[in-house]
Amino acid sequence: RAAPAPPARPHFLCYICKEYVEDLAKIPKSVLQEADITLIVIGQSSYHHIEPFCKLTGYSHEIYVDPEREIYKKLGMKRGEGIASSGKSPHIKSNILSGSIRSLCRAVTGPLFDFQGDPAQQGGTLILGPGNNIHFIHRDRNRLDHKPINSVLQLVGIQHVDFTSRPSIIHV
Repeated sequence: RAAPAPPARPHFLCYICKEYVEDLAKIPKSVLQEADITLIVIGQSSYHHIEPFCKLTGYSHEIYVDPEREIYKKLGMKRGEGIASSGKSPHIKSNILSGSIRSLCRAVTGPLFDFQGDPAQQGGTLILGPGNNIHFIHRDRNRLDHKPINSVLQLVGIQHVDFTSRPSIIHV
């Protein structure tokens, strides 16, 4: 069955990628299993950064790395910032200043001091399979251009997932 693979980008220190992946982590495994879907994130860093990134984001689905960015190149993912998208992503919670400061702090205090990927490399979202079939592709034009996760889930028949971190209020 088709597998959504958002995002094929994570620069593991990018606060935008981190917050997007934190929301991917909120998708219940049972919902994906019931729909016969495999969620995959492909980062552009060394495999050494997978475990700390997963601990940081709570992400427990499949994750791989492509430090040479060969997958990005084959899929036509762009480098550099393109036209800014309109609207605010429902997945980005930090503003540019606070997010950038937290990213920098993680870079200098992490056990492996490096920048964990090319910050100019854009990624995208794909729905693949079975086999080599590409059912949907969104190539990010800039770091804020991630496809909303619920839009992608809807394309594979999964109902709305609540990504807010606010506790639910139940009126009785």
